Formats: sequence, structure tokens, C-alpha cells
Amino acid sequence: MTIRVLVVDDSGFFRRRVTEMLDSDPALEVIAQAENGEEAIKLVASLKPDVVTMDIEMPVLDGISATKKIMAATPTPIIMFSSLTTDGAKATLDALDAGAVDFLPKRFEDIAKDRDEAKALLCKRVRDLGTKGRISKPRVPGTRTATRSTIQTTTPATLVRTSGSKIKLVAIGTSTGGPVALQNVLTQIPAEFPVPIILIQHMPGSFTPAFAQRLDKQCKITIKEAANGDLLTPGTALLAPGGKQMVLEGRGGNIKISIRESEAGMTYKPSVDLSFDSVAEIFPRETLAIVLTGMGADGCEGAKKLKQKGSEIWAQDEDSCVVYGMPAAVVDAGLATKVLDINAVAPEIIKRVG
Repeated sequence: MTIRVLVVDDSGFFRRRVTEMLDSDPALEVIAQAENGEEAIKLVASLKPDVVTMDIEMPVLDGISATKKIMAATPTPIIMFSSLTTDGAKATLDALDAGAVDFLPKRFEDIAKDRDEAKALLCKRVRDLGTKGRISKPRVPGTRTATRSTIQTTTPATLVRTSGSKIKLVAIGTSTGGPVALQNVLTQIPAEFPVPIILIQHMPGSFTPAFAQRLDKQCKITIKEAANGDLLTPGTALLAPGGKQMVLEGRGGNIKISIRESEAGMTYKPSVDLSFDSVAEIFPRETLAIVLTGMGADGCEGAKKLKQKGSEIWAQDEDSCVVYGMPAAVVDAGLATKVLDINAVAPEIIKRVG
């Protein structure tokens, strides 16, 4: 089945460039182009595309405003094109709050060494959203929707059972759809939360400072981008810096964050697997690890190591994911003791941690 795409950008050159890339993939078809947000809204309503690529800055109606209106009327997976600057990061986060599910740098050379690599990456992202995307109307920040009862329990006999011991760390890994999912979870955590939290979100290095600052303003707990040597502190969530790797080091009451450069060939920067692996060595039976929405399977191997050492693994359920990739890998491997609607994650964390 062909995935139908609408390309939206005020630059005719960029529209043609993106269209040529997408049309090179036999699984994709660009069905129309729009040069501003107002035109995009009309075309989404009439053509019902499977995926929309959207520029942020456009005349008549900008991409963020258009995204809000599209998601309110005709929810559709939207990929934003943005600049990897501080202003670009803030605008992209606004777009994700508005309902966009993914983003890519508008300068393809920022993510690929040549045109072929850029084309392959763009096409894969659109294919994944077109075939796996789960779209619903965006939740207004600061509000809560009714929690659905979607908790499932599995206890594979081939793995070590969770100890039921006191949780000393909550570790959350996510990718596509993660910024909104993390906002949902973290805004519900109380200020007096008794354990530290670490967050691993696939995101460029220029985006994570703005994302941490935004979350910190929205949440009762403290959120900060992790820095080398940071101590784990109750009521504080440390976000892995984009483009680097975050691991735990130390013993006893002297557990510290170590920020490292990524080794050549590493796909994910930061990597959920790498962070989870280090957590398994420090808190082998005292971690609650949660894998939220995202493409691929990053986090599955790290979750397996944590599970084998006696820690507890949860996953977001398929219906509430933007892309059911990372959580599906964990569930399919028999690692998840709970599979939760995103609205149930925070209340269950609070209940489990006590």
C-alpha cells in the first residue's frame, strides 16, 4: 500500500527537492504540495494524506499554527522541518506541542554525509510514520485526560523475576513522540518525589537544553540537561545531552553522571541501551525502567540486562504511542511487567515508588 504524502513549504526549490526524494521510494507518493499553512489545511481536509512534511516559517499561516488546526480537525502524522539553532529548537518544540510527531533538520547536511543518505533517512522516517503512526488529538499542556485501564502483566519464566524491592531510580527512554509523552508523565510527578529520574530522549544536541528548560518550567520537580559529574538527586530528572552518551558511575551514595562522546558507528546519540546498561550495574534490583514511544528497538537490550538483574520494566501501550517501535520490542521480548496507556504511566510510577 502506497503512503500518500503532502509536502508543505514556501520555497518552491525545497518542495521540489523533498518531492524528488520521496518519489524515489516506491512505497511513497507525493500527492500534492502547499506553499503555506492555510493551503495545507485545505489540502489535508480534502486529500486525507497519510503523512505531511511541514515547514515552520511560512507566509499567510505558519507551520505551527497550521499544525494546531490540522490536528484539531483532521489528525495526521506531521514531520516538521526545522533549523538546528536555539530558536529552531524552541520553534520545533512548539510544533511538537501543537501535535507534530517528528522533526528533521532543514539542512540535510546536518544529518547526512551525502544526498543518498539524506534521502534514505527522510524516506524511512516518512514510511515509519505512514505505516506505524498512531495519531490522536494533542493533549493541552497542564491538563489530564481520563486514564484507560490498559495495564497488562507478564512474568516470563526464562527471566529473573523482579524483586519487588524499593525503587531507587526511575529511568525513561524514548524517541519519536517522546517530547509530548515525557511532558505528560513528568508534569504529573509531585515536587517531593523521593527518587532521582534519568531521561534518554533521541534528540539533537542543540535541542536538549531548550527541551530541559521547557520541562523544568512545566513541572513541579527539577528538570535539567545532565552534565558530567552531576549527582543523582531525589526530585530531579536529568536529561541526556543530545549527540552524546550518558552513563552512571560510582557506588553507594556517590553515584554520578558521566557524559561521553559517542563511539564511531553508534546509531543513537544518546543511546537508551547504553544508559540502561550502566544503570543495571549500579542499581541492579532497584530500578524502574520505562520505554515510551519511539521508532526502532533502542532500549530493548538494556532492558533485558536490567530485567535479568531483577529490575522492573514497563512499556507504553500501542494505542497511545505515536510509533509503537521501541515499546513493542520490549513487549515482544517478554520484558515488560506492565504495558500502560501514557496517561497511566505517572500515577503508576507514583504508586510503585511510594
